[in-house]
Amino acid sequence: MELVDLTLFLTGLSLTVALDNGLLRTPPMGWMAWERFRCDIDCTYDPKNCISEGLFRDMADRLVEDGWKELGYEYVIIDDCWVSKQRDDQGRLQPDPTRFPGGIAKLARYIHDRGLKLGIYSDMGSHTCMGFPGTTLDKIEIDAQTFASWGVDYLKFDGCYSNPVEQMLGYPQMSKALNATGRPIAYSCSWPAYLGGLPPNVNYSLLGEICHLWRNYDDIQDSWDSVQGIIEWFASNQDVLQPAAGPGRWNDPDMLIIGNFGLSVEQARSQMALWAIMAAPLIMSNDLRNLDNWATAILQNKAAIAINQDPLGIQGRRLVQEKSHIDVFWRPLSNSASALVFLSHRTDMPFLYHTSLAKLNYQPGNYMVYDVFTSSTVTRLKASTDFTVSINPTGVVMCFGHVTGAP
Repeated sequence: MELVDLTLFLTGLSLTVALDNGLLRTPPMGWMAWERFRCDIDCTYDPKNCISEGLFRDMADRLVEDGWKELGYEYVIIDDCWVSKQRDDQGRLQPDPTRFPGGIAKLARYIHDRGLKLGIYSDMGSHTCMGFPGTTLDKIEIDAQTFASWGVDYLKFDGCYSNPVEQMLGYPQMSKALNATGRPIAYSCSWPAYLGGLPPNVNYSLLGEICHLWRNYDDIQDSWDSVQGIIEWFASNQDVLQPAAGPGRWNDPDMLIIGNFGLSVEQARSQMALWAIMAAPLIMSNDLRNLDNWATAILQNKAAIAINQDPLGIQGRRLVQEKSHIDVFWRPLSNSASALVFLSHRTDMPFLYHTSLAKLNYQPGNYMVYDVFTSSTVTRLKASTDFTVSINPTGVVMCFGHVTGAP
């Protein structure tokens, strides 16, 4: 089948497999293993940190006992390296018997009993990215049924060891197979990340019909350079990416790495602020058992979370890119409110940035403005009034505001 014929085929197919099942009307929140724990399968010498049922039970306990769940962090997501090297006698995926002796269904019950949801990982190629058995086209239906039978609530479907034609067939086919199970399962597609993330290779209209969220770009690493590179790519391509997002369909710039080793406090605030502005999934990848207080405070910031979870579901945009290496981002929110982020790419010293709401395209009026990270409030700020924000190197100032009256 020629590529053009495949495109026509999938255009028709997408109408019957749309994942409009009411899930993820706001970006998902939770915890995922990959960035922090990678493919550590050495449970002999590293039993606390290896990819095993114990690790995921630990993280579920922390989400419940340390206040994460009540803020919306509800998914516990297994990434690569959970699966046995061999399928079972019925051709089904099975977990590594040493590291997951109770099986995935039992782990799902543990997580569900705590009011949380379980996510799992598979790959549509011959193998996963780390070389474990994949979900090839002929295995999609049985794997979807297996995940549903275990009580899985979320699937991350990767694309290593697959080609563009297989991806064009496989990602919609998995969407259809998940729907056919009758179990509501959130569906995260890595498809666009394997095609460069942009049209014409990526059809975001189709993605919005078959997936709840999708990885667009490179994997995040534990460094400010990585975070900054992701922010810049999303901002530079916002005219394509921003219209694709909305309730039930989200761009995914990858995991929150706050609380690991690569970000300062300022940089951690910057990641949290930009992920909130971008309406990105708030999926942490860190060690919740050993998190510094400052990292917890950033990740549990109720104002930042509320901005991220705003039900209007409109992704924010970069309004200004200054020669002084200051960027200004804006996101419209429900009830005529909005959020602003002033991001410094500088590395020298705090920078005093002068502007007004009018210069940022706000309508005339008086505004109440709340600083997300200092909790300070300014009442009756006129749109025409100049103000100054001091932005620390690689840091942000993030504000929430709404009009309070006529000028």
